[in-house]
Amino acid sequence: MSIMLATQPDTRFASCEDSAAAEPPELRGLRRDGVRLMVATPAGIQHTFFYRLADQLRAGDVLVVNTSATVPGQLDGLRNGSDVVVHIANRLGDGTRVVELRTPPDASAPVLDGRVGEDIALPAGGALQLIAPYPQSSSSPNGVGDRLWRGRVIVSQSVSGYLRMHARPISYGYLNGSFPISAYQTIFALCPGSAEMPSAARPFSAELVARLVARGVIFAPITLHTGLSSQDAGEAPQPEWFEVSETTAHLVNSARARGGRLIAVGTTATRAIESAARPDGIVTASSGWSDLVISPDRPVRVVDGLITGWHNPEASHLLLVESVAGAELTQRAYDAAVAEHYLWHEFGDSCLFI
Repeated sequence: MSIMLATQPDTRFASCEDSAAAEPPELRGLRRDGVRLMVATPAGIQHTFFYRLADQLRAGDVLVVNTSATVPGQLDGLRNGSDVVVHIANRLGDGTRVVELRTPPDASAPVLDGRVGEDIALPAGGALQLIAPYPQSSSSPNGVGDRLWRGRVIVSQSVSGYLRMHARPISYGYLNGSFPISAYQTIFALCPGSAEMPSAARPFSAELVARLVARGVIFAPITLHTGLSSQDAGEAPQPEWFEVSETTAHLVNSARARGGRLIAVGTTATRAIESAARPDGIVTASSGWSDLVISPDRPVRVVDGLITGWHNPEASHLLLVESVAGAELTQRAYDAAVAEHYLWHEFGDSCLFI
């Protein structure tokens, strides 16, 4: 049974599905850093482009970036003789995986009638067995109605090796095709492990990073391996594995002591650095599984700004955005994004909240 949020976002706007970016910007004739960038501050809303991000930052600011690399996890399976799309995500401590069944052919909707012990055939003789609903047991008979499962992937090699050979990147029905795994990597991707791309960092290019470094902006790396992002409305994010190193903790604490602003690149970077932050605002070296939900009940302690894409109505990520930017500024930004036809999802446009 999915864990539902006790608090819901205040931000309200119409469904964004008609504004989805259906392909990477490179296929729309843009550079990675050529997507639009909204800058939302208490002083107002500004419209610019991502390659001009350096104009918005100053020497001593810290950008927290996620070094997790995306791994392929989408497969075509057979379930009782019918096609099904299988999403295979985070590896759990006992070697099982977080998995989800989606409707064919493009994973546009979840399949909610999975059953404990059910077997799904995978390519090249592989199989998936549904063990139990994730992250906890459902009150429904046999788990019927659950979206996520703990599953055992049965293959003749390592699961990671099998996925590299047979899987494609996880995607959803709003895309107009399949794209290579390279399209789902950010410039900071070093450590394989994310089920889906930490997409807030996708617009960064080598040229932009060089301009930011020349301006005196500091990069602080963390790692957080993302889970499946297809949460239902009001559903809490899943636990995710993260690591904040001693070096990054020192960078962040020193910069904040000197008055530098801490700007997280994405909700993943926010969750990781906040998971390592003590109540007094000191960041310590930390690693493990984070189940932190940033919300009014647990607001940010160290993050001053956020670079992010645009999130679905009632998504849990909106609580995090509101925690950083405030509900009023978040609402103004989303109203402007809808009015100005910003593009949603992993290949879409961006916002800088300060």
